[in-house]
Amino acid sequence: MIYIDGIVFSLQQHGGISVYFHELYSRLVAANAKAKLLIHEKSELNVTLSSLDNKQGLVQKKSRPLERYMRSDVDSDCVFHSSYYRIPSLTVPTVTTVHDFTYEKLVSGPRKWVHVWQKNESIKKSDVVICISNNTAKDLMQYCKVEESKIEIVYNGVSECYRPLSDYDLTTEQVLFVGSRTGHKNFKIAAQAVSQCSFLELTVIGGGGFTKREKAFLDEIMPGRYRHMGHLSNKQLNYMYNSSYCLLYPSSYEGFGIPIIEAMRAGCPVIAINASSIPEVAGEAALLVERPDIRLLADALKNLKIGRERERLVRAGLEQANKFSWQKCFEETYRIYERLQ
Repeated sequence: MIYIDGIVFSLQQHGGISVYFHELYSRLVAANAKAKLLIHEKSELNVTLSSLDNKQGLVQKKSRPLERYMRSDVDSDCVFHSSYYRIPSLTVPTVTTVHDFTYEKLVSGPRKWVHVWQKNESIKKSDVVICISNNTAKDLMQYCKVEESKIEIVYNGVSECYRPLSDYDLTTEQVLFVGSRTGHKNFKIAAQAVSQCSFLELTVIGGGGFTKREKAFLDEIMPGRYRHMGHLSNKQLNYMYNSSYCLLYPSSYEGFGIPIIEAMRAGCPVIAINASSIPEVAGEAALLVERPDIRLLADALKNLKIGRERERLVRAGLEQANKFSWQKCFEETYRIYERLQ
């Protein structure tokens, strides 16, 4: 029995970790594997979980106080895989997936201390620790001493919904910025880079609505040349990738960077930073600048109009994206489950 602790579905409405466990569990069900997915009351608010086609094996329990920090109740004959650093109530074979070390690198104070303590406890008590990139595995060895023999690299995938819409030319002069706008995502730098290219507009997807401060900043540097869109379905986001000048992804730190591969699979050129896991995931198929700098990013945006650079990036991106799939991620993860059973 594979027992997936779906605590993450009650911690966020949507997000990369929710997508990861949705993809794993839906494939377990499709493969007729013996599997359970534990969810809690607040999970019904999760957009990703609500799209699960087959709800076979779902086990719903009432949330306890501080549920996210409690041990997860499990059956004695299972392989346990928590979606967010929880420990099983019984001693059973345990898998933990480590996505990144954002808290360790970029957060301070009590939030960091609690997160790091829980993560380290989960890692130390696991039989296998899955890292979603080699860069994350390197960070793991730095921040949490663990036997290298316990580490497995299993890359994230990308939804098959993303594809070129080649029946007609959709390309516009909009630059996409996808996801969170917190500090290390370098949103202000991205906006300033776009503002220096008078032929371009900025479209922001997800990450919550603009704050008053963000809106005032954008009105000052690029009035009338920006818009915000909320959370989009894969189909809607695929259309946006297809109809955009490029994806601008100037994050300084990523455990993987799923939007990079989504954009590439849709035939959308990518401009990103040559840092953390990004060069590992993007390969030679993106325009990578050495640091999040306004001038460097603006130059990269302008370079997409030169000669056949855009065509080269689209072709290279489609080839690079073929290296990643959720089915491959599932198969490699399932072999780990089988080894522990």
